[in-house]
Amino acid sequence: MSDPAHPDHTTLPAAAQIGRRPLLSTGAVLGEGPDASVPAHYGAPLREQRRLLDRRAVVDLGQLEVLEVRGADARSWLTATTTQALTGTPVGTATSLAVLSPQGRVEHLAAATVIAEDSVLLVLDAGCRAGLRHYLEMMRFAARVEIDDRDDLRVLGALGPAPEVLPDLGLPEPVAVWSDGWPELGPGGVAYGPGPEDPSGAMLTVYEASALEAAPWQSDQLAGMMAWEAVRIADHRARATHEVDQRSLPHELDLLRTTVHTTKGCYRGQETVAKVLNLGQPPRRLVMLHVDGSQDLPIAAGGEVRRGGAEGKVVGTVTSAGMHADLGPIALAVVRRAAPLDEQLSIQVPVASADGEAGSAWLDAAQEPIVLPRDHGERPATPRL
Repeated sequence: MSDPAHPDHTTLPAAAQIGRRPLLSTGAVLGEGPDASVPAHYGAPLREQRRLLDRRAVVDLGQLEVLEVRGADARSWLTATTTQALTGTPVGTATSLAVLSPQGRVEHLAAATVIAEDSVLLVLDAGCRAGLRHYLEMMRFAARVEIDDRDDLRVLGALGPAPEVLPDLGLPEPVAVWSDGWPELGPGGVAYGPGPEDPSGAMLTVYEASALEAAPWQSDQLAGMMAWEAVRIADHRARATHEVDQRSLPHELDLLRTTVHTTKGCYRGQETVAKVLNLGQPPRRLVMLHVDGSQDLPIAAGGEVRRGGAEGKVVGTVTSAGMHADLGPIALAVVRRAAPLDEQLSIQVPVASADGEAGSAWLDAAQEPIVLPRDHGERPATPRL
């Protein structure tokens, strides 16, 4: 479903960095999978994470892909074709949206910002733009819209707008700043759980790529993807390339909080969303795991989650994992709804035996609920659809 949180990275030679990635300094260690083009870290992941948490560093999110939808019908057309309501929203509005299958499964996720009266900028995870663009092209019909890949733009991540995080860097005016207010409910939103106790306030700042190339970057202004991912996991936020699979319902990942406008009117998959919201429960739920770090074993996405250790029943899969500066080893997992909320779980981690053969070990993991079954706590009242 996703790549390990601690894969074997490769370092991009210094000569290859010049002119390719303005935030790749010498010593940057690249990630793998969807994050292969950006630094996993710059040599000190936890120190970088501390700078990020203290709002003194930004993260190169150049792997994210940007799509622009512009034209007289841009906002009303996106309202009709996605789960979000953008009609009549003012310039500067930032939100999240999804495209669902007819059966209500999550097919596409995007961060959306209204950058002009006739233009909406969509930011997608690595490798996800082509699929969404293909769907939108099929749905255009007579709508007065144009859809363009914006490879001239580049995304920075920080716990605030990048110009405020690094005021002395002299960054120019950004094209867009995105934050959907997570975990606060968006318009028409519904929460399926309590939300994180101390949300980070993570934001995306979009720039002309050429503008970033000219900035005088210093190494202590940067943090890598390992820091960013640990903060995302602690924020309980699902990522398209990690938590979403072919079976994902938005309720399972708490996406109704900010990504699905439950009262806006028709959209593809609405019937399933309404049925699960009003009459049933999602079959799975997202959970954050606090993992036993005493054995000093790297947690890997894709590992099984079981009840009662190695011999217990499989109840889910680790989807993201990281090391948090304050919380220690943490992970996100999608587990069966029936897995008891108060039960300690065990997660599978890869280990190598003395003769080099691959094997597995099992680590204890305590649950921090994200999505609650209906019989645990109350969700905000919502009108029936």
